[in-house]
Amino acid sequence: MAGTIKINEPPPRPSLTPGKSIKYNVKHTIMVMSGKGGVGKSTIATNLAVTLAQKNFKVGLLDADINGPDDPKMLGIEEEKAFGNEEGKIEPAKTKYNVDVISMEMALPTHDTPVVWRGAIRHKAVQQFLEDTSWENKDLLVIDLPPGTGDEPLSICQLIPDADGIVIVITPQEVALLDAKKAINFAKKVNMPVLGIIENMSGFVCPHCGQETDIFKKGGTEQIAKDYNIPYLGNIPIMPEIVQDSDSGIPAVANNDYIKKFFDSVADNLIKNLKK
Repeated sequence: MAGTIKINEPPPRPSLTPGKSIKYNVKHTIMVMSGKGGVGKSTIATNLAVTLAQKNFKVGLLDADINGPDDPKMLGIEEEKAFGNEEGKIEPAKTKYNVDVISMEMALPTHDTPVVWRGAIRHKAVQQFLEDTSWENKDLLVIDLPPGTGDEPLSICQLIPDADGIVIVITPQEVALLDAKKAINFAKKVNMPVLGIIENMSGFVCPHCGQETDIFKKGGTEQIAKDYNIPYLGNIPIMPEIVQDSDSGIPAVANNDYIKKFFDSVADNLIKNLKK
């Protein structure tokens, strides 16, 4: 019988020692990560998921940022609520962009309700979203990780050691580049492949004349890719339309052909790096 979702009692806090992996019915899993907050990771994750769906993949999106679950807002489904179906599985929300989504936002009574949980309970919530959601044989599951390299990304990587790998979102500022290096080294520590890095906010494109201006220092992200021998997937420029569309619940790739071409290039490069 359908009902509300209940988060079970938390497990012990995870360590660096890999634990038992869980099973969920998808072919490929991509985790989107950033070394710090504020680099546009969730914007990249949602638009990347929609871009992959536009390429005829069956795509799921798991918003694993329990404290800041913004993906439903960016996809126009912030009023959707999660519920259990008759088989005891969690039903993800359907979007008109052919991406199925599960997020903590869908289990909260109001949009301004905080999630005041310790790490072990957040870990259990993500585990249930992974294991108990009806993903229906998806080709790709995109996981929008919490920012940083702390307990929650570590826990998730331990739950799914067979994931294809991590995509790291970077912005060109020096401080963000330093944190990106931490994210790359984090991936090495947990034996998770880095599928590539994406430079977000890679220059401002004037909405009137189309001229691109490099606001931040150029070339740092590509140099990191060379230094660490990992793929550079591409760049996404700063454009007011991306913010405006996200605030309106519309992924920019579904509303702007110019922006779409950047994400198309990133997605094509990413697909080449997935496990066969």
